[in-house]
Amino acid sequence: MEKHLIIGASDAGISAALRIKEIRPDSAVKVIDADYYPNFSICGLPFLISSEVSDWRKLAHRTIPEIEKNGIQLLLGKKIKFINPQKRIIAYAEQNGAFSELIYDRLLLATGGISLIPQIKGVENEGVFFLRWIGDGLKIQKYLSQHQVKSAAVIGGGYIGMEMADALVKRGIQVTVLEYAPSVLTTLDAELASYIKKELEKNDVIVKTHHEVKEIIRSNNGLFIINKRGENLSADLVIVAAGVKPNISIAATAGVALGISGAINVDRQMKTNLPDIYAAGDCAETWHRIVRKNVYLPLGSTSHKQGRIAGENMAGGDAGYEGSLGTQVVAVFNAVAAKTGLRETEAASAGFMPATAQCAAWDHKVYYPDARQIIIRITGDRQTGKLLGAQMVGHRSSQVAKRIDVLAAALYHGMKVADIDKLDLSYTPPLSTPWDPVQMAAHAWVKEYCSNSL
Repeated sequence: MEKHLIIGASDAGISAALRIKEIRPDSAVKVIDADYYPNFSICGLPFLISSEVSDWRKLAHRTIPEIEKNGIQLLLGKKIKFINPQKRIIAYAEQNGAFSELIYDRLLLATGGISLIPQIKGVENEGVFFLRWIGDGLKIQKYLSQHQVKSAAVIGGGYIGMEMADALVKRGIQVTVLEYAPSVLTTLDAELASYIKKELEKNDVIVKTHHEVKEIIRSNNGLFIINKRGENLSADLVIVAAGVKPNISIAATAGVALGISGAINVDRQMKTNLPDIYAAGDCAETWHRIVRKNVYLPLGSTSHKQGRIAGENMAGGDAGYEGSLGTQVVAVFNAVAAKTGLRETEAASAGFMPATAQCAAWDHKVYYPDARQIIIRITGDRQTGKLLGAQMVGHRSSQVAKRIDVLAAALYHGMKVADIDKLDLSYTPPLSTPWDPVQMAAHAWVKEYCSNSL
């Protein structure tokens, strides 16, 4: 009986385990993890904090009994000490401190990511939190229930920072977002990110950009966040959302090769440089479908896909990962921002000859009530006319997520911008227009950059 061992019980790890059992139900599959929350939706944590999700248990994709029903053995609360690739064993610590060992035939590293800790003094103070795992979310919930939190500072204006600002406002807390960069949501062009900034301010969130935090001091009067200019802000709670980095310490110690990004280097079958050792999820790099090289794109959707590919190959298959586009979306109060593929600056750095056109289009026919505009940016290549990327902001009711998915599908298939208008997209006046907004944005690009092709 083949012994499949998986380190990490989140998206990639459980996806791999389930796929192995689908293909090889007779194999032994063990998943080992340091915490006690296997297969939980980390992306759902802000909605737990906001109380939109009433019980943390609802964040489980599958319960422990449901996972075990598939013949998967879970070993939870175990800290990995080392991997010996030559002997094909791992050693881990039990709760009593004793060491145990496991033998494997094939091993998957799905250790995920860890919060990026910025160079700020005082992040260890009481009342300062990171948000990465279920345990982090439960600590924040407990603190909110035991303290009268009237004000909060969110350090970082990325996706988690935006969602946490939203969540804390929903709890009646005054929120200030502190972002080092010139704008929030730096994955978007600044002009589109300003749409999200306005939505934050509309909901009484104070947004301070160009704000580099130096230190957090705790006193009897609460927390004081001091920036590089010596200015200070008081708050009852601080959330540090400075990003994520790959959790690769165990892998690196075992001799697993890392890529230029610092994450585990894998091929498109999710194999590492060591025999029968695979990696997937936020600890690993991902093949980018447009730039045709490995990058670091830690996304939940990517983790699920990579885990399934790894599991299939561990079970004897020959699956290849088709690549990521970096498609992502975030809802902030009533605004939604989305992106897929490359922005113009990213495309230029990758060697393309990019050009970008912007279009504002109604999400459905104006004569039907509550029509709202979506702002769409299309980036294409001047030489080939191919679509390279898209960005979009609009109201929560405008189906921004599904519309970015149309462009993600077009990107996946290498379509030209001009060919987007050939797609047979649905139309009815309450939901869209005869030319869908994504097609109108494509028209704007073609008109500006290759009108002779029409």
